[in-house]
Amino acid sequence: MLTRAFPPELIDEVVAECGRVEQRTRLLPARVVVYFVLAMCLFFGQAYEEVARLLVQGLEREGRWVKT
Repeated sequence: MLTRAFPPELIDEVVAECGRVEQRTRLLPARVVVYFVLAMCLFFGQAYEEVARLLVQGLEREGRWVKT
């Protein structure tokens, strides 16, 4: 749902416009952190771990997150 409302390209563009593009490869790229913050707003009152689980589950379903 989040990737349909806010396509990854849009998230990347906004992050770049704000001057917050990561300079090194991180475990969680800036795009994923933005989606996590949006998910925390959607699932207000849920534990961070539950929000992360729901986010990853959704991203996996959309084919945008691959478990290693």
